[in-house]
Amino acid sequence: MRTRKRFGQHFLEPAWVEKVVRAIDPQPDDTFIEIGPGRGALTRPLAARAKCVLAYEIDRDLAADLRAEAIPNVTVVEGDVLGTLTLDQLAPSPEPLTANQPAPSPKPLRVAGNLPYNAASPIMFRLADLFATGVPIGDATLMLQREVADRLMAVPGTREYGVLSVLLQHVATIDMLLKLPAGAFRPAPKVLSALVRLRFHPPLPMVASPRTFTGIVRAVFTRRRKTLANALLAVDTAGQRSFGPALEQAGLDGRRRPETLTLAEFARLADAYTAQK
Repeated sequence: MRTRKRFGQHFLEPAWVEKVVRAIDPQPDDTFIEIGPGRGALTRPLAARAKCVLAYEIDRDLAADLRAEAIPNVTVVEGDVLGTLTLDQLAPSPEPLTANQPAPSPKPLRVAGNLPYNAASPIMFRLADLFATGVPIGDATLMLQREVADRLMAVPGTREYGVLSVLLQHVATIDMLLKLPAGAFRPAPKVLSALVRLRFHPPLPMVASPRTFTGIVRAVFTRRRKTLANALLAVDTAGQRSFGPALEQAGLDGRRRPETLTLAEFARLADAYTAQK
């Protein structure tokens, strides 16, 4: 079957499937959300080891082929995962209870997938948003472009450190599981790949206004070469006049560069600005 360039399709070679499945470590009572099942290379071993798989595939021909296999515990959803993955769809159905039986906590969902390179960041932010709204996502094991994985795990002061690092490290613990060469896929991409695991958690540290925190982080990294005081002009047209007191309250030197701030420092700055407003 031909691949469709607009969907960023690169299919995992059989020799690498077992390595990836071992890293995911599916268990018999797991429910998986699979993003981009493609030809089903991961879908089949996941279904063989887990309770069930809900597979989201944007390519209608691939979705039809996978659905035609009629794997008993696999449900294929055709469509763009960014538009079709919803809270109502993923909220677990309540189990029938006997009299005086307390309602059990929902079993966390697990996510796995080979993400298209052009949609990886929006998909990860979508998963974080779903977790924040109450979907019990336990973890997400994802194949990504190596460059994106490096940005996910970057530390302050490095070239890779930026919006993706700060916003996703704020709500998830991130681990590198495998590094995959271009030859692990067909057709071979022009970039290297990596398998990472995100374990979502409530924001750490907590912030008074998540919207303000996100706005500040996104804004200052559009001017990462400038000083922090100047970069904050992208947040508020009043610039230093608005953020001067917030910088002082947060104990931050406005002459620093945005990429030197730690997650905790971004949180302090956002809370100081929220309190000032």
